[in-house]
Amino acid sequence: MKIVTYFKESYTELVQKVTWPSINQLSHSAVIVMVASLLLALVVLAMDLTFENIMKAIYSILY
Repeated sequence: MKIVTYFKESYTELVQKVTWPSINQLSHSAVIVMVASLLLALVVLAMDLTFENIMKAIYSILY
């Protein structure tokens, strides 16, 4: 009986008590996430290329 009560209360909370974002809010948030992801990817790319060049320089000196 507890499990049935749990599901009923969960459904009620999701349907009546939760405030769902509008389409405009969702699209705005999606754009922010995409831009942030792109910036993070560019930072990681820059770090990777920098590290690669440093390692090439070190190896060329040593060998």
